[in-house]
Amino acid sequence: MGPLDEILHLINFCAPALVVGMVLAVLSPWLMGKRPSAPGFIAQAAMNCVAGVLALGLGLWFFGNDGKMASYAAMVVVCAISQALALRR
Repeated sequence: MGPLDEILHLINFCAPALVVGMVLAVLSPWLMGKRPSAPGFIAQAAMNCVAGVLALGLGLWFFGNDGKMASYAAMVVVCAISQALALRR
């Protein structure tokens, strides 16, 4: 496997966390009706994405392979907690 394949695998591994993190940052102020206390959309999305990638990485370490539904569920829960903390006053 060449370096390009490794980069593409890493991008595909992180893609679900990036999408969930950005969608939460966009929709949560509208759904919750609160103004975020974090500096802005970029900061919220970054916090959510980092938390999601960490959750996926822990799932990869724990289960030994990628793509388990438990890892994705943990990613969603961790991203939701991260966004709730960003909306706290």
